[in-house]
Amino acid sequence: MDVDVPAERSLADETYQSLLTEILSAQLAGGAVVQERRLAARLGVSRSPMRDALGRLEGQGLLVRVKGVLTVRIVTLADYLNGVAMRMLVEPSAAALACKGIAAETVADLAAMLDAIEADPDPDPDFVWAFDDGLHQGIADASGNPFMADTILQMRRYTTIFERQRKLAHRKPGLSDHQGIVRALLDRDAEAARAAMTLHLDRIRRNVLSTY
Repeated sequence: MDVDVPAERSLADETYQSLLTEILSAQLAGGAVVQERRLAARLGVSRSPMRDALGRLEGQGLLVRVKGVLTVRIVTLADYLNGVAMRMLVEPSAAALACKGIAAETVADLAAMLDAIEADPDPDPDFVWAFDDGLHQGIADASGNPFMADTILQMRRYTTIFERQRKLAHRKPGLSDHQGIVRALLDRDAEAARAAMTLHLDRIRRNVLSTY
């Protein structure tokens, strides 16, 4: 029987995305042992796409082998601080560049999401994270520099895992910082965007350090 390669590739991609979402949301916690057969059964896929997805996650450093056993990476405080340090080198410049490239509709949507978060005394955490992802990755993509965008994507994965596994995010994390970033994007003010992003990243770094 011929193998439908595109379908197999699509299933592997879907499996990868499902597992990535579970890792980023801390449903698969740091240190958890990854059992290929059990995960394949739970997600209703064969072991081939599961093996492909696990290989990709291991290649990205989100899964590691401890004494030969595949586990979810534990993101340490040192990992987190190193990730934020990398973001501070790249993301303020990305924010400045994005002032030219980001679509007006995207900024308007982000502003509307931020208004909704501000107006809600108890916003849905998933909605807050969706806004955070949309803002930071939207800026990264609009920078026009794919290397910069990929660095931000990879570093944000580590910082997101750390924050969510340790439940460090508040109901309205960085609200005033995010308002400053969105305002700068609306005004197309590159230097204001650079300064607002720098302030935001430095503040989250200091907030985390204050808890240790």
